[in-house]
Amino acid sequence: MRFVSLVAIVPDSKEEEALDIAKKAGAGGVTILHGRSIGLEEKKVFFGLTLEENVTVLLFILPLKLSMKVFKTFRKELGLNNDDNSNGMVFTFPLSHLSGMESKEVELFETEILEEL
Repeated sequence: MRFVSLVAIVPDSKEEEALDIAKKAGAGGVTILHGRSIGLEEKKVFFGLTLEENVTVLLFILPLKLSMKVFKTFRKELGLNNDDNSNGMVFTFPLSHLSGMESKEVELFETEILEEL
């Protein structure tokens, strides 16, 4: 089975919504990181403090076939198909080696993929 990493970067305010979207689309476990987003345009300054947007980074390891379903669902549900990236971004990249994934999760993925076929 081939796996990919799906990365979704969303504003902190959309974290729970993004997790629900991923779960409904079939994604399993997730690693959640918190950070700040710095774009091309200068951020607003208020009393000498620069306002930066806090973001949540969701890291999923998914089978290749399932990753496209989750990707498309994120794109549709969060409106990520326009020039305004205020709702975040999502992307995937292939994994050539993987170790440490729970066998229960791999079995669940295999079952879901067989049901779709």
